[in-house]
Amino acid sequence: MHLVCIIGPPAVGKMTVGRAVCDLTGYRLFHNHMSIEPLLGVFDFDSPSFRRINRLVRREVIAEAVASDLLGLVFTVAIDFDRPSETARMRELVAPVERAGQPIDVVELDAPQRIRLAREGSPDRVDHKRSKRDVEWARAHVVEMETHARFTSDPARDGDLLAGHRHLRLDNSHGEASVTAERIVAELGLPRRA
Repeated sequence: MHLVCIIGPPAVGKMTVGRAVCDLTGYRLFHNHMSIEPLLGVFDFDSPSFRRINRLVRREVIAEAVASDLLGLVFTVAIDFDRPSETARMRELVAPVERAGQPIDVVELDAPQRIRLAREGSPDRVDHKRSKRDVEWARAHVVEMETHARFTSDPARDGDLLAGHRHLRLDNSHGEASVTAERIVAELGLPRRA
């Protein structure tokens, strides 16, 4: 099972690009809000219970994907590079894939904040992310989060997120998911759906 981790700041297009990669390859998509949204009905975002169960769900889905007959899994997540605990959790999530000797690639998307804020409220985003339906709140939340978090890596300072695995950095300012997905598939040599 090939794991492709798409990382980047909020509203950079991780889910949309991930879906386009899956369309090209036949891989399955596990975007970060698939574990977030069900928990928000019970726990406050970022509360200890929310964080613990969110990590558990993500860890178990990835571990089961390794044990299954999936060709590949695209997992999306935003990581604060100023919090070593978040990069450590990422390494914990991919550990079952590493133990199985299966390939892991990291794709890091970036786009300026003004472009990402304009994406808040797009039909695709609000259809799959119930918590983003209040567009003004969602935009304010992005701005607020980015005052104390760094969601884009600095290669000189941070190196690669997962040492020993490919780390592809792409500008996703153009907003054409199919173009970005084609580039990911080509540059990583991913198999194309028959």
